[in-house]
Amino acid sequence: MMIKRHDWTKEEIIALYNKPLMDLLYEAASVHRIHHDPNVVQVSTLLSIKTGGCPEDCGYCPQAARYHTDIEGNDLMSVQQVKAQALRAKAGGSSRVCMGAAWRNVKDGPEFEQVLEMVRTINKLDMEVCCTLGMLTENQAKRLAEAGLYAYNHNLDTSEEYYKEVISTRGYEDRLQTIDNVRKTNVTVCSGGIIGMGESVADRAGMLVALASLNPQPESVPINALVAVEGTPMEDEKPVEIWEMIRMVATTRIVMPETQVRLSAGRTQMSREGQAMCFFAGANSIFAGDKLLTTPNPDVNEDMKMFETLGMIPQKPFTKISQPKTVEAADSQYAPLGEKPRWTRPGHTIERNLEATGKKV
Repeated sequence: MMIKRHDWTKEEIIALYNKPLMDLLYEAASVHRIHHDPNVVQVSTLLSIKTGGCPEDCGYCPQAARYHTDIEGNDLMSVQQVKAQALRAKAGGSSRVCMGAAWRNVKDGPEFEQVLEMVRTINKLDMEVCCTLGMLTENQAKRLAEAGLYAYNHNLDTSEEYYKEVISTRGYEDRLQTIDNVRKTNVTVCSGGIIGMGESVADRAGMLVALASLNPQPESVPINALVAVEGTPMEDEKPVEIWEMIRMVATTRIVMPETQVRLSAGRTQMSREGQAMCFFAGANSIFAGDKLLTTPNPDVNEDMKMFETLGMIPQKPFTKISQPKTVEAADSQYAPLGEKPRWTRPGHTIERNLEATGKKV
């Protein structure tokens, strides 16, 4: 049985990534079968509960207020709207609902209280609940855990070095601090990144070093292929080739053998055969539903047909970790502290991000 390591070097991971493809696939598939059922895939539904208007300058994101995209923003959804979407997702075979809000960080107040109620509501439907809400403090993480949160997503996006070419409004250390705050609770960690943003293979390896070095390693690692959206700084990036996705999935599987590796954004550009090779290489989670926050995603029925063709079945909820208990708001042990943490603003400039705002550099 392969021993889980936290001391991978960038050089080792680059060497893995660049192996002859058949050797890489064989190794990854072998590791995958030791730790997971190769015919079971965890299915999540991603729901944008608050869209657009984000103050960040992430170069890949159409929800950044500063970029001129055709994304229609919306205020925070109601608890009943979210419950209806969760029931629809459950009927379509999803075991998890991941709620995303276009926030820089969580702020104590009525909106966060509403999100906590959404978490309680979905957990009572016997579904895993995940949130991606930006940076959060230890107390906020504890309040989410108490409500019944199963997972918190906070992607590293890329290597620490290349991160400075993607985002200037927050620091890499803030990402790691948020993950650390989540680890102080019983909530699982979901953290991965995006390929196809102009980064090198060394940057992809650097991101995997950062993730594998975490102890414990993330329970879930999404691998996204950039969906280049018109109006964003990365609108002209070339689509990621399927071979790059297969190599990235396989390498991630070997480096983090117990983690669930999720095929995330970019699946609409992948053939069924390409996705099948990603599953063979160790992917065992997908996002289902017609949208991933704001970008297209394959139809649920198409995914179920693909599963049938491949002889695969959706994973049942709480297979890996038991269902968290929900504590009602009236019985909460944690009060909002009205915190105003000083999350970093590095202050450097990224030329293509500035150009995309319409400003002159």
